[in-house]
Amino acid sequence: MAATPAIAALGKARITHEVHRYTHDPRSDAYGAEAVDALATTLGVQPAQIFKTLVISVSGGARDHLAVAVLPVPQKLSLKAAAAALGASKAVMAEAKAVTRSTGYVLGGVSPIGQRTSLPTVVDASALTWPRVLCSAGRRGLEVELTPADLVAVTGAVTAEICA
Repeated sequence: MAATPAIAALGKARITHEVHRYTHDPRSDAYGAEAVDALATTLGVQPAQIFKTLVISVSGGARDHLAVAVLPVPQKLSLKAAAAALGASKAVMAEAKAVTRSTGYVLGGVSPIGQRTSLPTVVDASALTWPRVLCSAGRRGLEVELTPADLVAVTGAVTAEICA
């Protein structure tokens, strides 16, 4: 399997990581839950160590723009908290076409790493409580495991409490 842009970006940055594969069911659109079901028991990690990547549209600054929120799969995003963490007054979920066009990834395979256009990113502060976290490696059925500090560094993210 060829490296995704996320895996290539981690290699280029010389960040230690591990790639985990699982079988994606093409009939499923519960991508995060599918990753948790496939990996939590197998790898011996908690569901809260597996993070999802959500692309949002933020406004209230000089102009509206896309941004990324990374949070544990079992949690729900507080759009208000994410907007505040990114210095915006408001946030809404981005449209699917805008997500794919900007990141280069398809829904369910959006990685916070190695995006076509580097977007402002906020990672939920709970990530810092774990020695390792997992997030999408840029393809459905592919996750990457790395330290929270490396995730924050490679994405240029800020951390904040963004769960509802």
